[in-house]
Amino acid sequence: MSVSVGIIGATGAVGQRLIQLLTDHPDFEIQALTASESSAGRPYKEAAKWQAKGPIPESVADITVVPTDPDEVSSEVDLIFSSLPSGVAEKVEPEFAKAGYLISSNSSNARRDDDVPLIIPEVNADHLDLLEVQQDNRDWDGAMLKNPNCSTITMVPPLSELDQFGLEAVHVATLQAVSGAGYSGVTSMEIIDNVLPHIGGEEEKMETETRKLLGEFNGAEIQWHDVEVSASCNRVATLDGHLENVWTELEDNPAPSAVEAAFQDAETIDLPSAPNELIRVFEEPDRPQPRLDRNIENGQAIAVGPVQETPWGIQFDCLAHNTIRGAAGASVLNGELLLESGYL
Repeated sequence: MSVSVGIIGATGAVGQRLIQLLTDHPDFEIQALTASESSAGRPYKEAAKWQAKGPIPESVADITVVPTDPDEVSSEVDLIFSSLPSGVAEKVEPEFAKAGYLISSNSSNARRDDDVPLIIPEVNADHLDLLEVQQDNRDWDGAMLKNPNCSTITMVPPLSELDQFGLEAVHVATLQAVSGAGYSGVTSMEIIDNVLPHIGGEEEKMETETRKLLGEFNGAEIQWHDVEVSASCNRVATLDGHLENVWTELEDNPAPSAVEAAFQDAETIDLPSAPNELIRVFEEPDRPQPRLDRNIENGQAIAVGPVQETPWGIQFDCLAHNTIRGAAGASVLNGELLLESGYL
């Protein structure tokens, strides 16, 4: 039997990607779509300014969009996917959780809260049980979990594999696609023939979320990893796919071949949307590239470029599709993890 799901913030770029990923999903069936008051009351095909590749799926085209209010969403919906702007989500998501809904959220609010699990299923699925602490702390019948920022999720799976070598410090410079800012987030006059060397809040997200994701859950709280992380985040004129240059300092000084083997041996997870190969390792000096490699494993894999030894440790490049693995696809994976773990 399919699990009934709703999408709040369904008309935005991530909401549209969620619709694509959830259409014909083996376990989930879209039953509710919400958006702002200006879009509510209209069929989705009229309310959404559809920007995703391909037509609007017929299964959602005629669903009437409702206001983003738990009272407007059917109680038969078992799981909510949230792609709201963080300022809106900060108010709305707790209302849905209080009303008893489980929320798999891509929004950045509450990611650092002590009782909110921040999850990459292949990396820290055990953190999911923090949901029970959250429900006790907040007296909620529902709960919310988060996937990380799109730039964080690109480098953390490789870093998780490097932890066995004594991960001490990480320095990263990102080249992030314009789709990460949303459809109207960066104007053509800003980005054509240009690079924007600052993305507000992005560096702090990478520096904090990484430590929480790599931390240990002791049954009551997450003890954050003590790795030092410094980030420099840049917007570049690619459409999709965040490319990152990563330098690591490792206690054990492993050979590049040992690091490559660790990446290639990264464990996958048995979920419908999970990649068969979590990390694809390239030896070519000019790979990975966004246009060539962002869609590996339907956009759910991490591509890693040549592993090199430097005076400070190990350097590599990594790439992920920012609106799939870094956003909507990550939320879908977390929803699948909720189902697999018995929370639905």
